[in-house]
Amino acid sequence: MSISWADSYVGQLRALAGDRTLMFVGARAVVRDSAGRVLLIRRSDNGQWALPAGAMELGESIADCAVREVREETGLRALRVGAFALYTGPDRITTNMYGHTYQVFTVAFRVEDWDGELVRATDETTDAGFFHRDRFPAPLSASVTETLADLDVFEQANRMILK
Repeated sequence: MSISWADSYVGQLRALAGDRTLMFVGARAVVRDSAGRVLLIRRSDNGQWALPAGAMELGESIADCAVREVREETGLRALRVGAFALYTGPDRITTNMYGHTYQVFTVAFRVEDWDGELVRATDETTDAGFFHRDRFPAPLSASVTETLADLDVFEQANRMILK
């Protein structure tokens, strides 16, 4: 069960901070099926197809955040995850559709084992599915392309990606 944005740590912090730029710590997860297809969710807030992702809550590890976000947005249970990329720095400052500015620090995880049945629509998604990389739906979040390219490098070089 997901909590509302207003009740989330970032939502509460935003209410206190007003228009200031905030640090946003989050996780992004790459889930693949046995055919190598990638799980994408269609976000309910902006309509883009993206990887399951979201903000870390107080008292939660970043790995637990990835597991929770996969569960909340897809119904799947991530059993084992491994980090492969860190995205941070001043080039990661972004203003969202609500006019809120954040410097985003994201950890990308590869879901190495999972189970459950895919839920195609949740409170945060309007659709979900596994797609071959050459047949992704549109509009596609730019983070998908970057994250999968970095996962390819990680899997070839066994080296954490730092950006």
